[in-house]
Amino acid sequence: MTTGTLVLIILVAILTQVGIAALIVLRRRRRQYRELDGGSGESNAHSAAQTSMPPTSPTEAWTGFREFSVQRREFEDEGRSICSFYLVPCDGKPLPAFRPGQFLTFRLAVGDPAEGESKNVVRCYSLSDAPRPDHYRVSIKRVPAPLDHPEAPPGVSSGFFHDHVQVGDHLMVRAPSGHFHLIDDEPLPIVLIGGGIGITPMLSILNSVLERGVEREIWLYYGVRNGREHIMKRHLQVLAERHDNFHLHVCYSAPGGDDVERVDYDHRGRVDLPLLRNTLRLARYQFYVCGPKPMMESLVPGLEEWGVDSADIYYESFGPATLVKHAKPALAATDAQPVNITFSRSGKRLTWDPTAASLLEFAESNGIDVDSGCRAGSCGSCQTVLTAGKVDYSQQPDADIEPGHCLLCIATPKYDLVLGA
Repeated sequence: MTTGTLVLIILVAILTQVGIAALIVLRRRRRQYRELDGGSGESNAHSAAQTSMPPTSPTEAWTGFREFSVQRREFEDEGRSICSFYLVPCDGKPLPAFRPGQFLTFRLAVGDPAEGESKNVVRCYSLSDAPRPDHYRVSIKRVPAPLDHPEAPPGVSSGFFHDHVQVGDHLMVRAPSGHFHLIDDEPLPIVLIGGGIGITPMLSILNSVLERGVEREIWLYYGVRNGREHIMKRHLQVLAERHDNFHLHVCYSAPGGDDVERVDYDHRGRVDLPLLRNTLRLARYQFYVCGPKPMMESLVPGLEEWGVDSADIYYESFGPATLVKHAKPALAATDAQPVNITFSRSGKRLTWDPTAASLLEFAESNGIDVDSGCRAGSCGSCQTVLTAGKVDYSQQPDADIEPGHCLLCIATPKYDLVLGA
């Protein structure tokens, strides 16, 4: 074999190896691009239940209310304003799994000091932990009277939980539900943003993803006023230390004298768009946002203005009762006939106000008393007989609607209505 032939063989071998390496790199980059693009890209940002299959579980969700016992209660912050309640079913049967981010609906027999008797109050609270087969956990913040209206009554249900619900007490609970939850079937990195008690559904999502060993990148931006309100501080710090794919950013808007930056918290101020832009690399993410209404009204539109696709933004404001909606464009004036609403039990016939958010809000503004709870189509408390007419729903109801009934809290009239309220 001549020297020229040997050199040619070596050259061909080298070129072959370079070509194979180039093909491998190309295939990897194509796969990364597909993952970044999220597959087909078809999703519905605010109808999460339609875009994700439910977790498989041999235990079916129950209907109606089921009796639970309080196994344990534990304060989660230095100021003792947030308390976790661990709930076990009184029948001892296994619990169905739920989608991280969902909530429980409670029917509470709350005392009425003025009347000297109790009344039923329906409220919804987010689950704050990963699904467990033997118990659920909710973490509830005591709601005091507003600072600018100290004469106003404090939160009825939160005060009841904090002051009266003790270990061993029994509570009536509906199965987990809600459209705000983790979408499991997408590989995108996750950004969780929680303001105040809005951290609770984020804890459920965070704990679920990390416990399953899923390698999706997770960023948590958590905003509170100071260290006295910092929920599960040590738990979050330990998770950040143990998991390289979890990035924790804590913001204090009004740090206390004992709060040390870079020790107790990472950023002074609120969770806002400039913070996200300075700490997130340029990529596509799934955003989950839950917090007080002012934060939602600025942050959610800000994300879209930043260029985030609305299909990648999931949001909820302090529980299902105040789900934030994108503003709809104003309808042009037309010669359409006014819609009349007849409340047969109350004996009132009223003209529908198109600015009202729902039939429930319209009824209340006209002095018509309607039982209500979650105000988001989940608990079914405002279910009312619909004698005539049709309604439109602003979202898919979670509650089972009986034939000939409608849920006033998420409904608006399509035509003239006759209601049993």
